Amino acid sequence: MKIQTVAIIGLGALGILYGHHFTKAIGKDRVRIVVNKERMARYQEQGISFNGEKCDFQYVDETDASLAPADLVILAVKGTQLDEAIDTARNQVGPDTTIISVLNGISSEEVIGAAFGGEKVVHCVAQGMDALRTGNDVKSVHIGELRIGIDAPVKQARLDEVAAFFEESALPHVVEADILHRMWAKFMLNVGVNQVLMVKEGTFRDIHEAGPNRDLMIAAMREVLPIAQKEGVNLTETDLENDLAIIDGLTPLGMPSMRQDGIAKRPSEVELFAGTILKKAKKYGLPAPTNQYLYDQVQVIEATY
Repeated sequence: MKIQTVAIIGLGALGILYGHHFTKAIGKDRVRIVVNKERMARYQEQGISFNGEKCDFQYVDETDASLAPADLVILAVKGTQLDEAIDTARNQVGPDTTIISVLNGISSEEVIGAAFGGEKVVHCVAQGMDALRTGNDVKSVHIGELRIGIDAPVKQARLDEVAAFFEESALPHVVEADILHRMWAKFMLNVGVNQVLMVKEGTFRDIHEAGPNRDLMIAAMREVLPIAQKEGVNLTETDLENDLAIIDGLTPLGMPSMRQDGIAKRPSEVELFAGTILKKAKKYGLPAPTNQYLYDQVQVIEATY
């Protein structure tokens, strides 16, 4: 089955990036931006832009059940908004709908599968993008790429359909033979970058340079390695080195989502990162002092909001 329609849930930096890309590539009639009535009115009145160009989006009310389910649903929200996003997506999901999540962490696919059926979920990692939302405009130099793959052979047809759709719409992507390994590698990167830059209130430049911030980041990342091994994922120092190469290519004055949360005084995704590490470290009897430190520091920051 060819993917004709895509529904995007979430209009943060990534939702706008993908909404803009697909709308320009395949036409707005095939792309649905699914929102509640209040958000729809606000976006239509104020407008959304990408690199200063006004986005011509087709907005769909989340309660509208008159449309056929979308062929592909992309969840592009923060981890703190996942439950709400699942509710927003309900009228877009049918038996043949495939769902991908560009959320951080290693747990969203499981949550989405519990809500809609694990057979609908193609695993996905978004990496290499530098989208930054300020007000209703997103600035981005690097669109990055989506790494996609499956955790069970029965989903192969769905994976092929998503890959064909990304080809048609010229979205950079890679089909991964071992998507769980890729997800853990991205998770390790986020555990370091997101948390350290929120706590130290910096930009990517602050972890590009040798010094205490970079050392703290690497220490946090290294605590992921033994946990991944316990979970049956062969994450190694080579993966850490590969992550550092990605980090060193990020725009120096850019900043990750958790740092943006800190500036905006929003709840962060610390539970997805240090929270997950601390739970799994406890389960396996492993030390995680750096992530404990970062977790505690984020709690202190968020208590001031």
